[in-house]
Amino acid sequence: MIILRYLLFPFAVIYGAINSIRNFLFDKEVLKSYSFGIPIIAVGNLSVGGTGKTPQIEYLIRLLSPNYKIATLSRGYKRKSEGFCLADANSTIEILGDEPFQMYQKFPQIRVAVDADRKNGIEKLLSLIDKPEIILLDDAFQHRKVKAGFYILLTAYNDLFCNDFMLPTGTLREYRNGVKRSDVIIVTKCPKDLSEIAQQQIKNKIGFDVPIYFSCIDYDDKIYNELETKSVEEIMNIDKLLLAGIAKPEPFFSYLEAREENKMVYADHHYFTDNDIKEIEKKAHNRLIITTEKDYVRLKAKSLLSLYYLPIKSRFLSNGSDFNKTIFNYLEGCFRNR
Repeated sequence: MIILRYLLFPFAVIYGAINSIRNFLFDKEVLKSYSFGIPIIAVGNLSVGGTGKTPQIEYLIRLLSPNYKIATLSRGYKRKSEGFCLADANSTIEILGDEPFQMYQKFPQIRVAVDADRKNGIEKLLSLIDKPEIILLDDAFQHRKVKAGFYILLTAYNDLFCNDFMLPTGTLREYRNGVKRSDVIIVTKCPKDLSEIAQQQIKNKIGFDVPIYFSCIDYDDKIYNELETKSVEEIMNIDKLLLAGIAKPEPFFSYLEAREENKMVYADHHYFTDNDIKEIEKKAHNRLIITTEKDYVRLKAKSLLSLYYLPIKSRFLSNGSDFNKTIFNYLEGCFRNR
């Protein structure tokens, strides 16, 4: 695999050059970026997948929705619909995609929309009678057609963008200097005991003069389904099957202390077929099945017995109140200047 990546190095250089030219044209306003008279916060990354965008969007929803009308907008990866779709009672996972559908079910107080054309999606949201006051753009760091007011760049602790290279040799979507568009950087999925010295070493390695925060994933102490909950403590030592179709499932398996023979791993955003369900049922053999929250929204209609999910949240290791203050200061400036 490593040899193959080296062989693909010339393609990485070409891909990087194309992206650099594109960014240069946007920076020089040869290609037009569109701004809107509403606070827009974009959450994204420089690399492909696995940085924890959904938990960070959910963090912002919990922070802002008590005081503001919030809408989220994403492309709706792997959905089977096209164009702009606004979540309502008739929406399905096929219409919205798994992560937007999860947010719609989890946060009924907000508007959830999908559109690959973010400019069109924003215009549609702003045309609503009960239009949002703030829009959160999910995975839109490279979507230069829209100019957000505030950019949050995520990079995973074990896969820092500053140690990476362009696709297909590495996992970067654009060169590392794309970091200059960010207003804050969050190093996600950190060990909960990451020392201040280690944090400073990472800041030095990133070497970019914006606020840098460190967050971890907090797993719930209970598992859930539509009917009941169970404590993680009570299921920890029983025989169970764990399955995940997310980008980097290792922490999920590790938290529940899964043995290798009790794991089932699928591709990120995998849509489960009837054959998949038969395979899962066969391997489960009437045991408890525990999956991620994102997978649960794709599996719960499949009539699997004893299926539960384990929720997660993003938590700052320190200085979370400073991050919150930075967000509120941005919003206050937007509303003051209207």
